[in-house]
Amino acid sequence: MYNFNRLSELIELAKKEQLSIVDIIIGREQELTNKSRGEIRAKMAKALTVMRESVEIGLSEDIKSTSGLSGGDAKLLIEAQKKGATVTGTLLSSAIAKAIAVAEVNAAMGRIVAVPTAGSCGILPGALLAVAEAKDLDDEAIIDGLFVASGIGLIIAKQATVSGAEGGCQAECGSAAAMAAGAIVYMLEGKEEQVLDAVAIALKNVLGLVCDPVAGLVEVPCIKRNAGGATNSLMAAELALAGIKSHIPADEVIIAMKKIGQALAPQLKETSLGGLAVTPTGCKLKDEILSK
Repeated sequence: MYNFNRLSELIELAKKEQLSIVDIIIGREQELTNKSRGEIRAKMAKALTVMRESVEIGLSEDIKSTSGLSGGDAKLLIEAQKKGATVTGTLLSSAIAKAIAVAEVNAAMGRIVAVPTAGSCGILPGALLAVAEAKDLDDEAIIDGLFVASGIGLIIAKQATVSGAEGGCQAECGSAAAMAAGAIVYMLEGKEEQVLDAVAIALKNVLGLVCDPVAGLVEVPCIKRNAGGATNSLMAAELALAGIKSHIPADEVIIAMKKIGQALAPQLKETSLGGLAVTPTGCKLKDEILSK
C-alpha cells in the first residue's frame, strides 16, 4: 500500500491517502518490519541520540584521526563563534561546525550514523540540529525530519546511487544535502512541493562532484565537503521556502545524477587515482601516511 519509487509518487500517495509524508514513510516501514509506529519512532530517536553524541564529542573532545590529517577543526569554529568572529552568522556557522564535528568523529573511528554514508555523515545532523536550535524545534520535529530525509535517501538509492564508488561525491554529499534540505523544509512546515524543490536545488548544485579522497581516507577533502553539504542544504531550503522553484523536477535531477555518475571516469570515483588525491601535496600526504 505504501510503496513508492519516485519523489512524485511519494507526494501523490500522501495526498491520496490524506496523510503526511512522515506517515507514509512510517507506514512503509511498518509493512516491511511488522513493527509498531511507536517502535519505529523509538528506533529513529536512538539514531538522533547517536547524532547528538557525535556532535558533542567532535565539538568538545580532543580527537585526532590515526592518519593525523583531521581533528580539531570543529573546535576552532566553536572558538571563533564564541569570539563573534563569524562571517556567516550563528545558524550557518553552527551547522558547519556540527557537520565537521561528526565527520571528524567518523575519521577518528568514533560512532556515527551513516546518513546516507559514513563519508557524508555530518551533513544531515549538522544542518538539522542547527536549524532545530535556531528555531526552537523539539525532538519530535527533528525525528519527523529524519523520516523525511530517510524517504528521500531511499528514493535516491533506488533511482540512482548514494555510493561515491559508483557515482562520485555528488552521490554521497549531494544526496545527504538533498536529504537535509527536504527535511528542513518539512520541519519548518513547508509544502510538499517545496520539499521536492529543496531536494532538486541541493542536488543540482553538486552535479558532477567527484570523489577523490587523499590516501584513500575519508578525511581530505571529505570532511570539508560535509561543511559544504550542510551549507548547500540550508541554502536550498531557504530558496524553496521562499517559493523559488526548481525548473527541473527532483526525480529528473536524480536520474541526471545517476547518468553523470556513470559518465565519470573511474579515477574520479573513490579510487584515489584522480582529482585532489593525485596533486603533488595529495601524493606527498599519502607517502607520509603510508610510511608511518
